[in-house]
Amino acid sequence: MFHDISRPSSQFLHMQRWFADLPQETQVRVADKVFTLQGSKGDVMLRAGEEVQGWYAVLSGLVKLQSQSSGSRRSAYLGIPGGEWFGEGSAMKNDPRRYDVVALRDSELLCLPRAEFADLRATSLKFNQAIAEQLNMRLGQAMAIIETMRLRTPEQRVAMYLGRHLWHGPRKLSLSQEELGILAGLSRQTVNQVLKALEHQGLVSLEFGRVSILSDEGLMALAMKPEPEPGDDAD
Repeated sequence: MFHDISRPSSQFLHMQRWFADLPQETQVRVADKVFTLQGSKGDVMLRAGEEVQGWYAVLSGLVKLQSQSSGSRRSAYLGIPGGEWFGEGSAMKNDPRRYDVVALRDSELLCLPRAEFADLRATSLKFNQAIAEQLNMRLGQAMAIIETMRLRTPEQRVAMYLGRHLWHGPRKLSLSQEELGILAGLSRQTVNQVLKALEHQGLVSLEFGRVSILSDEGLMALAMKPEPEPGDDAD
């Protein structure tokens, strides 16, 4: 028994190291059980409070995970680019989803249903290693988010959101200024001013309204630059 590897979902699965380690019959079953969701820019593809259906990956596009804060104010806190999984923690619990998943571009999601997710956790060492790596990455991102909330300047905030702690997409993937502003919680005008300053420092490049990352080390050094001690600027 074989599955159609010409489908984008099957091609994506075959790129996963844990999938290649599965027995042939398990590969066929998993490939048959996964399903996809399409969303246009601005669509809420998965809603907070709903039952979690499984573990998700972004097949194409770009989505943001945003939490509900007090006073019904929404705050975006993480961008997930194409090729990356998310929601492993939610898939391991029976609680409703705690955040919205919103398309920043036209996007397609792949879902590995919870039953298959649970079976792979029970039977596949490679799959468990992949989940452990994901959880470790999310822990690092959570710490970066906490640090971001304390950042003093828009320049540092943008640098953090472009750095590897919060942006794990390919470094050649370009974010629009609008998308970056949404993720960082800043106006497009502020982001434009900040990006020009970062470009002058050689940390990013700007072409046709998009930003490409040139120096991860420089961005993180800027984001984590310590606050001056009182009196440091005194004569």
